[in-house]
Amino acid sequence: MSLLQTYERELTPLSPQDCFLVLNRIRDNLDYPIHFHPELELNFIANGKGIRRTVGLSSEVIDDYELVLLGPNVHHNWEMHYCDHNIHEITIQFHNDLLSKGLLKRSMMQPLRDMFARSTRGILFDKKEVIKIAPRLMNLSKLNGFEGLIELFKILHDLSKTSGQRILSHEKLASDEFGNSDQTREFYFYIQENYHKKISLKELADQLNMSAVSLNRFVKKTTHTTFVNYLNKVRIEEAGKMLILEDFPISEIAYRCGFNNMSNFNRVFKKLKLSTPLHYRKLNRSDQRIH
Repeated sequence: MSLLQTYERELTPLSPQDCFLVLNRIRDNLDYPIHFHPELELNFIANGKGIRRTVGLSSEVIDDYELVLLGPNVHHNWEMHYCDHNIHEITIQFHNDLLSKGLLKRSMMQPLRDMFARSTRGILFDKKEVIKIAPRLMNLSKLNGFEGLIELFKILHDLSKTSGQRILSHEKLASDEFGNSDQTREFYFYIQENYHKKISLKELADQLNMSAVSLNRFVKKTTHTTFVNYLNKVRIEEAGKMLILEDFPISEIAYRCGFNNMSNFNRVFKKLKLSTPLHYRKLNRSDQRIH
């Protein structure tokens, strides 16, 4: 089993139709395990002195300000470690194809192209540059639609031209195969489009032209868990997103995410999020915007 397979594949709230996600929040705890996802991530932390950051094979205790760019499938996490106070965290996630390969080949895009290539090992930006760009990151969640997208492009472009960028992990782990084959993409998108319905293993096997036995092996290899566990995880991630962004009653959110039984929904939600749906909603109703 590869090293990457021992870590958790995060299901971000981004759908294939979305451009990017901004999470702007004050936090008193960082409890997400080491994980990875195919989306790129720009993560800003203020007042974080004493936090331990893990990126790839590198682990360091951070200073009070930091900004890190992570490429697709770079495993990472931040944990409180020696930090015992509230922190300000802004997380920006965007699809790997938000800027097309054709556009990135243009000569004026070379700084961005080179930065994205380096991001496969994680990039730490110089503290002086971070403090300078911090107000723009804090304002990004307040911008709507295309205005926000253009500002994100400008931020990335300006960062690509800064000096003092430091590679965090000089050893590159093998990329995870999630999303790299047509069959895997079909599996992923079918679940994303139908998670709110009752999905049987046979129905999904027929959709992918596989036997149920082959599908079981495929799901375990692709997601590192069982079909039922993966489906529940997708449903709970969608429920978590709705709890933050929508004002629907919790019972309606459970129903919209494929749960017909509230006690089952509460049990699965607490198991995966370590919180009740109500507490999760109160805790995470911060500045979140999906574009």
